[in-house]
Amino acid sequence: MKSDQNNSSPSGQIINLEEMLTYQTSAVVSRTIIDKKEGTVTLFAFDAGQGLSEHTAPFDAMVYVLDGTVNVSISGMSRLVKKGEMVIMPANKPHALKAITPFKMLLVMIKA
Repeated sequence: MKSDQNNSSPSGQIINLEEMLTYQTSAVVSRTIIDKKEGTVTLFAFDAGQGLSEHTAPFDAMVYVLDGTVNVSISGMSRLVKKGEMVIMPANKPHALKAITPFKMLLVMIKA
């Protein structure tokens, strides 16, 4: 997974999330927008066929799809999530993501 080179904070700026990251061939690109002990907000861009392997997290995570389509698997149950839709991945449940088309998502994790 690649991290975006532009690490300046967008605080106080009006931004277009879809334009913050560009797709890269055969890659997953991420940019952390907020990183606090209480939670994180991270933007991702996945090329088609790319994904995150099955894993668990100790807190809920919300995925909001900004562009494209992704297959999200939670506890073995798959669902397609498209632009404008969101899904919450519950804490301590195995989950995975695989891009059906190039897709961008905003991942919000609240730890507190």
